[in-house]
Amino acid sequence: MKKLLYAAALLLCVVKTDAQTYTPAAENLKAREWFQDAKFGLFVHWGVYSVLGDGEWVMNNQKIDKKNYQKLPAFFNPTEFDPKEWVSMVKAAGMKYITITSKHHDGFAMFDSKQTDWDIVDRTPYKKDVLKMLADECQKQGIKLFFYHSHLDWYQDDYYPRGGTGQSSGRPNKGDFNKYLDFMDAQLTELLTNYGPIAGIWFDGWWDRKEADWRLQKTYSLIHKLQPQCLIGNNHHQAPKDGEDFQMFEKDLPGKNTAGFNEESQIGKLPLETCETMNNSWGFNLQDSRYKSTKNLIQYLVKAAGNNANFLLNVGPMPNGKIQPEFVKTLGEVGKWLEKNGETIYNTRGGVVTQKSWGVTTQKGNTTYVHVLHAEDSKLLLTEIKQKIKSVKVYGSNTALKFKQDEFGVAIELPKVLDDIDTILVVE
Repeated sequence: MKKLLYAAALLLCVVKTDAQTYTPAAENLKAREWFQDAKFGLFVHWGVYSVLGDGEWVMNNQKIDKKNYQKLPAFFNPTEFDPKEWVSMVKAAGMKYITITSKHHDGFAMFDSKQTDWDIVDRTPYKKDVLKMLADECQKQGIKLFFYHSHLDWYQDDYYPRGGTGQSSGRPNKGDFNKYLDFMDAQLTELLTNYGPIAGIWFDGWWDRKEADWRLQKTYSLIHKLQPQCLIGNNHHQAPKDGEDFQMFEKDLPGKNTAGFNEESQIGKLPLETCETMNNSWGFNLQDSRYKSTKNLIQYLVKAAGNNANFLLNVGPMPNGKIQPEFVKTLGEVGKWLEKNGETIYNTRGGVVTQKSWGVTTQKGNTTYVHVLHAEDSKLLLTEIKQKIKSVKVYGSNTALKFKQDEFGVAIELPKVLDDIDTILVVE
């Protein structure tokens, strides 16, 4: 029995030690703080799949084999892609960074990779490196750039054994998984060597083969060696793993699981991010007109900030390189709201008052911003605030509100006329 207890204790020590092997560099810690201050970014799912107008999973969902899928790049010629237009749109929307697909699950590289000819320069009539063009423009306009990179790959033969997806690709039932991981690391090296400073790598697809040895520590160490400030996040839907710098939640606020992706996710101590779509699709979908309203997206952004998280909002550009006008219009409207109210979002952290049915709070120093999204009464009770309150005003005006503070908290009398999107109160 003693031997068993000793072995268990030793195992716990090993696990604990392993969980603490990564020590982020000073540049990385500074980048994490910037990330938490940024609050709002643009997610871009773009690839040859956009030609078919049926989302980024079309190869898997329509059971297209590799031989036939190879015909797609010949039709992908985004002559109307204008990186200046994209980045200017991002700035007008109040976004601080872009996360774009360098390689999605179909394995197609949206950059000039020397590891394969399955890329935009070698296989399309466009023959230009859109990621290089975008990286250069981001540098000019002061927008940070993240690369989404898929762990899983429906194209490479060495991605073997197969995972739960891409079963109809027609690849041989053999391959060398370690060779595939070498290939992936080589592509990541290209991205972190040839495209200037990269703010982060956004991994996805680990969940396709949960039992596999993905050599995460080797890959993470490579990234941090090449660019120490580069933040690593992994959409594995689990608690953060050693070597990661931020944690994301797919189509959900941190700790929630309404979309069914985050069953095993626990909120860690890293900076947080939530990602969501503007309609119902990630990649361009010709028939998806289920557009979320400007009000819905602003309120989601506010809720994300109240939950101490960034909001990464997705667009799926069309095959010609343009972003759908419906998306551009909505992003502009969100940007107008942020021009007026951004002080209550940027550089804040989640407030001491946790999310309620009526809304959330954000905090900056001794100032708490109370975001009333759904008023339920003429008064608001904030039980978590224990510090003595000096004043309560309506944001953007000198209108003082009546309040009463006692041992039960702070009771605030709401204004008679409320904003349809977000009534913001400033509690000093």
